[in-house]
Amino acid sequence: MNDARGRRPAEDAEPPVSAGDAPGTDPDEPTLGSDKAPAAKDPFRPVGDPELQAPPAPPTSRAWEAEPRTLPGDHDDDAAALVIGEALIDIVERPGEQPAEHPGGSPANVAVGLARLGRDVELVSWFGADAHGSVLRSHLELENVRLSAASARASHTSTARARLDEAGGATYVFDLEWAPPAPEPVVQPIVVHTGSIAAVLEPGAATVAETITRFRDTATISLDPNIRPALMGESTATRTLVEALVVQSDVVKVSDEDLAWLVPDADPLAVARQWARSGPAIVVVTQGAGGAWAVTAGGLELDVAAVPAEVVDSVGAGDSFSAGLIDGLWAAGLLGADHRAALAQIDAGTLQRVLDQAARIAAITVSREGANPPTRAELSAR
Repeated sequence: MNDARGRRPAEDAEPPVSAGDAPGTDPDEPTLGSDKAPAAKDPFRPVGDPELQAPPAPPTSRAWEAEPRTLPGDHDDDAAALVIGEALIDIVERPGEQPAEHPGGSPANVAVGLARLGRDVELVSWFGADAHGSVLRSHLELENVRLSAASARASHTSTARARLDEAGGATYVFDLEWAPPAPEPVVQPIVVHTGSIAAVLEPGAATVAETITRFRDTATISLDPNIRPALMGESTATRTLVEALVVQSDVVKVSDEDLAWLVPDADPLAVARQWARSGPAIVVVTQGAGGAWAVTAGGLELDVAAVPAEVVDSVGAGDSFSAGLIDGLWAAGLLGADHRAALAQIDAGTLQRVLDQAARIAAITVSREGANPPTRAELSAR
């Protein structure tokens, strides 16, 4: 039996949860793929997005619609991404303004970022059947993110209170519960992404580690540590946990701020080189307005300048970069365990194009409120 997109589901896969399946929800709410749920009705879609002027289209396998128009080895239509990690509500407090609430959580933001770029993506998460959970369910469905069964059974939905300074920088206060189900994806993934709170907060961190081990033989593993010092305790202990995941990962995106907390007083480039020698094919270090640079297992080192943008806030910028990084490698035909050797030997031109796109996506995200990445149509129109 094939799924709604004509793909063959994984054997023994549980059906994805829809708004009607989750506890305490209205069965008349729109479900994934329903004609009740066009993307245009999602209040968190960017204003002015060209996709909102046309009927919603199914995800496309064509990854590059603007210059450069293609990368080598574009993938087939049977590929999917699996993201495991927190979905929560960001409560954003700006100086002198009332708090604003947005769907968030670093891994969930990456899932939405991939879906907006036309990728088939499933999210394994953990949130409640409460008002905040209803917002998350509706948002994910309307963004065409498939929600794994049993993800919506937490006692309450987690929140992250982001307090912004005058420059738009954020500090966070969290109220969290993290105990996700083991993934049973509808479509076997070509890439598995995780990180942030999900990778270190028990009891769910054990499920994340088991998921990486389980899928590593068939999928590329993508990791963003996305450090949250308020939750992660002492840096040396967290570093041990993070580096245990790094050695199993193929693609690692980490910020210079993350590295400064994990490995105080160390040269970020030296840490990235060490990580690239320990297992990953690519380690990318982002530096906010300073751009980003990458180190590969094959010995490449290159950088990309940040794309100029009028910064509204930095919420979700790193997550958007991660989505763009995964999407670019996907378009280059470098995802999947059978392409692991080729990924480690990525050429400079391909990696530069991938990084350039990721930087463009991050710049669009910081130019507006909340974790609000661009769609493929919006990226192509710029």
